[in-house]
Amino acid sequence: MSHRTIFFVSDQTGITAETLGHSLMTQFDGLRFRSVTVPFIDSIDKARATVNRINLTAEVEGSRPIVFATLVEDDLRAVLSESRGLLLDFFDAFIGPLEKELELRSTHTVGKAHGMPNSSAYTRRIDAMNFALENDDGANTRNYHRADVILTGVSRSGKTPTCLYLALHYGVFPANYPLADEEFETGRLPETLQEFRDKVYGLTISSERLQQVRGERRPGSRYASAQQVNFELRSAEALFRKNGISYLDTSECSIEEIASTILHSKGLLERNGSEQGDT
Repeated sequence: MSHRTIFFVSDQTGITAETLGHSLMTQFDGLRFRSVTVPFIDSIDKARATVNRINLTAEVEGSRPIVFATLVEDDLRAVLSESRGLLLDFFDAFIGPLEKELELRSTHTVGKAHGMPNSSAYTRRIDAMNFALENDDGANTRNYHRADVILTGVSRSGKTPTCLYLALHYGVFPANYPLADEEFETGRLPETLQEFRDKVYGLTISSERLQQVRGERRPGSRYASAQQVNFELRSAEALFRKNGISYLDTSECSIEEIASTILHSKGLLERNGSEQGDT
């Protein structure tokens, strides 16, 4: 399998470069890559040190590193362009065409992507994160009337990370509730969820993937066995179908895809749409 090093270079945290870069790299199967994030490149000296690091990697590995960059300052981008890596500069690629189309000069202001133009949206995301943590894994069911969505499914099917992602990026108030043996045997939704059926969304996962995840957590246990995993997944999916609960197989989905599917299914983009642009 081919191996390459990928640098994410930014004058801020590097999150934007990582997100865009990873989205592109997922299109190439059969590639193993080592990620190196280089944040807060805000001076010529730091840019030159990064170039030296990229060049050393190229020399040691015998192949050009791939460099995703979101540097705003022209002089910093010019220094980075001297590296021996394949430079993919997001600002250079898009700012010029946008300036031409809009007939406006961009501000070239560092850090604007991470600003807080809407403090109410920021506050809602913080409140949503607190809600997700307080209502994780069925620990607290008293606040389900406040939830925008309630995720359910077998243990380790991705409920908690999806809830946190929905809260942090969209300001959605999510809760999650794990299915247990009683539900598998009866095929009925838990009493706790009956009243909020319209908020419930199911997550499932492939048997192979779930065995792997559970095996890492409890190796050699019944919990991670093929027999138990297959029984729980069959029972959970039958329960979803019987009760008219929409559900998604998360096996081959990124967390962004999972979140987007849930938002569209539950109409949450329309309700929270005014806040999306502020993340």
